[in-house]
Amino acid sequence: MSEKPSSPGEADLTGGLRAGDGESIVVPQSLVTPQAGWGQVPPQGQASAEQKDAPPQVFASTQRRQEISEAGYDENPPGVGRLGVILGTVLAVLLVGSGITLYMVNKDDGKPAAKPAAAPSSQAPTEEAVPPIKDNAKVLPTVTGDFGTKATITVPKEAAGGDFVVKELSAGSGTKVEKGTWVTADFTALNWNTGKEIEGSYGDGGKPQLFQADSGKLIAALDKVVTGHKAGSRLLVVAPPAAAFGPQGSQEMGVGPKDTLVFVLDVRNANAPGAVLSGDMTAPPADMPKVKDNGNKPADITPVPGTPAVTELKSHVLIQGKGRKIGSGEKVLVQYTGALYADGKKFDSSLDRGQAFSFVTGGGGVIEGWDKGVTGQTVGSRIELVIPAALAYKDQATGGIPANSTLVFVIDILDAGVGAADQ
Repeated sequence: MSEKPSSPGEADLTGGLRAGDGESIVVPQSLVTPQAGWGQVPPQGQASAEQKDAPPQVFASTQRRQEISEAGYDENPPGVGRLGVILGTVLAVLLVGSGITLYMVNKDDGKPAAKPAAAPSSQAPTEEAVPPIKDNAKVLPTVTGDFGTKATITVPKEAAGGDFVVKELSAGSGTKVEKGTWVTADFTALNWNTGKEIEGSYGDGGKPQLFQADSGKLIAALDKVVTGHKAGSRLLVVAPPAAAFGPQGSQEMGVGPKDTLVFVLDVRNANAPGAVLSGDMTAPPADMPKVKDNGNKPADITPVPGTPAVTELKSHVLIQGKGRKIGSGEKVLVQYTGALYADGKKFDSSLDRGQAFSFVTGGGGVIEGWDKGVTGQTVGSRIELVIPAALAYKDQATGGIPANSTLVFVIDILDAGVGAADQ
């Protein structure tokens, strides 16, 4: 459903940048919308070398590549799938409410990404090597406050020693974060050199950062530090320039070229790429397709014979989540299965790839039925959406989806937070 690697997202404190990977620009939230491509995998044995690198066909993106062939969709493509092809690379500092999101999208062509209109300035990524992570240092800030609340950070009079430190202040008991795990984290931040606070996620309207751990798309101060820790942990991170913004600093955030940053990260949630929800399901109404839970395999979706044509979006909560409601403009992490309303034939599922999908609600990067159907739901919910053609692909035939098709989706809403479109 939208355009992300291996699934239908990314908040961050960008780091671990490599020379030539991209540039840093300030982007208003309204300009940060999913950039979607939409690819199709040809029948086995017929792909050119270039086509073999293309992502598999997916079905919620509103922007699509030209189809290679009408029959070219592999319903269970090999390797990691994507819901879209990212068309450029942007390293951005996005101010969202009271939270700061720093993220980097990898370029796919080696060329600089086009800047959105009104992007004030740019920063060249640093080539300085990120130092190894240590779990302590001779001189460290002190931290007070409990997990889940804004931390109070006090830096010593001494200058930072230049070490990249990740110290676990309190251990959680949740899922352990591995490379590729999807994480939401709240944070408090401070500039060691100036003593000035950097706006974090605990301000009014702040939301946690949603990102994929150790993906190489964020600054090392976030990207590298959560791996190996469990959800529920509070971490102290001391990031020298090479683990943050490098010798160029960040004028927008008041960070100089030699400034060391201090973060206190609260690891809220952790979801493996293949995670699914579980729990007792509430049967849908009699006029909606039946759903059979198959664990970490795609759900069976069975239409009800004789039901009238659908002209409006219909939704039903199969499992009621206990998390907060999702607002427009949030990055959402989901698993999904899509089928035709007419006969229940599956045309796509993130579960076939074992890769959750992320997208930004209200950004126009997914079909309208997804934007309307997911926004307002609660994190932790499993929902069923019946989407008429007018809110899907209208009169366009798409791979295994005939023109004017009503679609059915079963969607697990795993998590949500601040983040950019799928990368």
